[in-house]
Amino acid sequence: MKLLKSRIFIFSLLGLAILLLIAIAGIAYIDETKGGAVGDGQNKFDLIIDPGTAPSKVVQELSKNGMIKSSVYFNYLIRFTRSASKIKTGVYEINDGMNSRKILQVIVDGKVKLVHFTIPEGYNNRQIGDLLTKKNLANSRQDFLLAAQDKKLIETYKIPANDLEGYLFPETYSVPINYPLNKITEMMLKRFFVKLKKIEGSEKLSPKELHYKVVLASVVEREAVKPEERPLMAGVFETRIDKNMPLESCATIQYLFDKPKKRLFERDLKIESPYNTYIHEGWPPGPISNPGLPALEAAFKPTKSNKLFFLLKPDGSHYFSETFKEHLEAKKKYIDVLYQ
Repeated sequence: MKLLKSRIFIFSLLGLAILLLIAIAGIAYIDETKGGAVGDGQNKFDLIIDPGTAPSKVVQELSKNGMIKSSVYFNYLIRFTRSASKIKTGVYEINDGMNSRKILQVIVDGKVKLVHFTIPEGYNNRQIGDLLTKKNLANSRQDFLLAAQDKKLIETYKIPANDLEGYLFPETYSVPINYPLNKITEMMLKRFFVKLKKIEGSEKLSPKELHYKVVLASVVEREAVKPEERPLMAGVFETRIDKNMPLESCATIQYLFDKPKKRLFERDLKIESPYNTYIHEGWPPGPISNPGLPALEAAFKPTKSNKLFFLLKPDGSHYFSETFKEHLEAKKKYIDVLYQ
């Protein structure tokens, strides 16, 4: 009799197990039907998984926001794949076009939501700070400027300056949400030195020699409009330095303003600042922008000529002159006419 009861109990447990497996299989079938997705991917949800968040809480958030068909199946999936301890913290972009298996794979693999941003060639650090603030990667411009003054980074990369202006390479980057500013800064700094390797002879320069090349490239980047004019423009600046003439670069004056002016006036050229290359000879004390590779190449391989002056024409190109007289004539022809 006891043996019969024992067998009945065992068969009952087996029956329940079979029913449970059938139920799970049914749920799995429902979940996988039509790709297992709730929708077509149009609805998106930022799933935030903080340290210590229980898997059940993750499932609850996904269900509450309409990202999964079945909480039961998702919990089963976590147990069956032994993924409870593998779920990683971070912010994840989930959409209703993803099935349960895909969502679990994303949060186990740590494929956190990325923020994409592009630093245009010629942006200075202030502009980069504003851009990162808009992207919610920095709390403020000042926070980024402080990150760009990281003494450890400056010493590690042997940069003879107090900040990283000029060395933050302009390009498109992708970083996770809440990525530390110092890591963003170092990422751009590393990219600079990777790109620099493409320029022949760059590895032979001392940090101080390289710094002057970066300063020149930063000025050329802000002055040039036509790419083909960059080497000639770099040559003009080097020739002026060789002749102990001030650079007289409008770009260095524009650097003094928070936002560039549409037109500079005579009073602007008299502003007292070491960056004012109209009243101070030699190079400015540091880069005025973060140059791209073409401007850096122009600084390393300037076109030598007898040209000492240039001015911007209405079509975006520059007129290059050998004498001040020729420069004044070009100014009357191309600039003064515009403001009459």
